Amino acid sequence: MFSKGQLIFLVFFVIVFTAGLVWSYRKDTKLHKIYYKKVWMVAVGILIVVAIFATLTFILHT
Repeated sequence: MFSKGQLIFLVFFVIVFTAGLVWSYRKDTKLHKIYYKKVWMVAVGILIVVAIFATLTFILHT
């Protein structure tokens, strides 16, 4: 399976990578509030398109 050294590296990597992500996100919080105000509208639009596609596929194959 994995050696002891690989498992130690894995734990160290996960901790450092997660800490880096948290630090980077907190650093950019001000920019996120400015540039990503209406990003939820894009997500809703994508969900609507996928729902329409799934509905049409289901209707055409029955």
